[in-house]
Amino acid sequence: MSGQPARLVICPTPIGNLEDVTLRVLSALREADVIACEDTRRTRVLLDRYGVSAPTVSYHEHNERERAAELVKRMQAGETVALVSDAGMPLVSDPGFVLVQAAVAAGIGVEVLPGPSAVLTALVASGLPAASWRFVGFLPRKRGELERLFREARETLVAFESPKRVGAALAALAAVDPDRQAAVCRELTKVHEEVVRGTAAELAERYAAEEPRGEIVLVVGPGDEERADFDRALQALERLVETGAKPRPAASVISELTGVSANDLYRALTER
Repeated sequence: MSGQPARLVICPTPIGNLEDVTLRVLSALREADVIACEDTRRTRVLLDRYGVSAPTVSYHEHNERERAAELVKRMQAGETVALVSDAGMPLVSDPGFVLVQAAVAAGIGVEVLPGPSAVLTALVASGLPAASWRFVGFLPRKRGELERLFREARETLVAFESPKRVGAALAALAAVDPDRQAAVCRELTKVHEEVVRGTAAELAERYAAEEPRGEIVLVVGPGDEERADFDRALQALERLVETGAKPRPAASVISELTGVSANDLYRALTER
């Protein structure tokens, strides 16, 4: 032990290149009494690379609550626990929330170390606006939910996606706004790193014919505010018509409430 008070240390690990681990993370891993790992075998590759001999225990989505209770007891007994995920920052679409929550409730100090993040790396690499952005984790699988997410977004979106579903996600984006700028960031920091930028229509066409390999982060630029307002007004009109309202009067009502042209709304509704 390091002589410091027992605590939980959150340690981000490389997202691909093992040289991206920080000196502070290596120090924390060496000083820990135990390292909680999403996959002990994968973490062992990093630990062996840097000569870290601390013992490890598994901590993943299937044993989070049980293992968190065990680790809190160990910390209450004076031990220091380091938490890592397979790659990047724990808790960001990875296990760890239950343990942090339990540690805080038990009055145990929680220290978070800075380090690698696929989310931030992709955001910067995309070349898209980063002044206002939102991370949404893994994208929803249903087409309607995807389109709604893209339609309503006014800031840059960053999301994880399976290589098998990238084409479908981009097709949904292109259906909402074919000119929306986006970037497909693949295998970041690894040998085959690739960032493909373009419009939603261009990327949808590319990935309809080519399924990418490896880990994917999708970055979608902010939508046009005027287009977003129109889409929301059209959605409201569709709901009214579905409940039995007549299209033209309903379009007039929505127009009065939103300022969107009634004629444009009616035309868009009849063309669908």
